[in-house]
Amino acid sequence: MPETVLRLAHRRPYAAGPLLSFLAARAVPGVEECRDGGYRRSLRLPGGAGVVAVMPPDPGEGQLTVRLDLEDPGDLGAAVERCRRLLDLDADPRAVDAVLGADPLLAPLLRLRPGLRVPGHPDGFELAVRAVLGQQVTVKGARTLAARLVAKLGSPLAKPAGPVTHLFPSAEAVADDDLSGVGLTGTRVRALRALAGAVAGGLALGPDADRDETRRRLLALPGIGPWTAAYVAMRALGDPDAIPLTDLGLRQALRTLGAPDDARPVAARAERWRPWRAYAAMHLWAHLTGAPTG
Repeated sequence: MPETVLRLAHRRPYAAGPLLSFLAARAVPGVEECRDGGYRRSLRLPGGAGVVAVMPPDPGEGQLTVRLDLEDPGDLGAAVERCRRLLDLDADPRAVDAVLGADPLLAPLLRLRPGLRVPGHPDGFELAVRAVLGQQVTVKGARTLAARLVAKLGSPLAKPAGPVTHLFPSAEAVADDDLSGVGLTGTRVRALRALAGAVAGGLALGPDADRDETRRRLLALPGIGPWTAAYVAMRALGDPDAIPLTDLGLRQALRTLGAPDDARPVAARAERWRPWRAYAAMHLWAHLTGAPTG
């Protein structure tokens, strides 16, 4: 199928810079690439593999340009849906800002990055695996572990796109492997294999999943705690009110803003941000990392 170029609409404002910066910091070699202000990754689709490239945005437009290279033309609708989810194109930034802007702590952050989005994910299982790999390690460390997993179990693309050469491993592949040689602890191996087995057995990790039931089932798995479940809800399930309240980065960001960072006051303050707590988390993380302001 020839490459398809689409312009995907979104409500303005749209803070593309911080979103692409977030994805770039976590890009897994072999699966993702960030270069020259754009982003590219492989996609596992119903009819085969695909690659999407998000072009550098024009701040004055209410659209983002994406290029899709698909093995099966019938996957175009599914690919577009995954792109919209990844880029959070269906969000209503004015509704979000009306709530979060009422908190004087967050109001200055919203002025710096109006229209900040929550990066979604085109593959819930991949996102969940990466969340487990990211427990108690740096972002760079998690990328390294994910790249090793891709090299070991990922599916090579029939048509590589530069450094984008593989699909992320499937749940079945992870469940059936001993995961040796990746550099994981025994506890982490058990967590990943249990997660993979649950997904292979029917646990859905997408926007159509029942959020409460999915959270319950995730928390019942070994090695999955509240932070991981909330992060999966934010980015894979598309829950705009999910927030990992125990996240050290969130608490550090609050501390730099002069707010109490103990568990109880953090939870109390987060009640003001409902039903958009995931967006509040993104603003706090962006503040902490000095993400782009455009």
